[in-house]
Amino acid sequence: MALTSKQRAQLRGLAMTEDTIIQIGKGGITENTITQVKDALKARELIKGRVLENSLLTAREAADALAEACAAETVQTIGSKFVLYKRNEKEPKIALVKDKKK
Repeated sequence: MALTSKQRAQLRGLAMTEDTIIQIGKGGITENTITQVKDALKARELIKGRVLENSLLTAREAADALAEACAAETVQTIGSKFVLYKRNEKEPKIALVKDKKK
């Protein structure tokens, strides 16, 4: 499911108040990191992560790799931070805005 620009804007606004819960360091993205991200996305739907300075990955690379591994969407990347979103099909917590059809 691709996000529309209005949905991305809504999720960016919600992410401003979120704490950074995932950190990618020099070890890069491991199986443990992917498991943590999957669990966090299932519980919260929207998570914020950060790539530390000693990491070999950029924020965009880390966000895209995690999004692919977890079947999530990259909402945004700014500097060393990134935001991921994945809808919880059983218990959705975030109601996304609908796009108006023309």
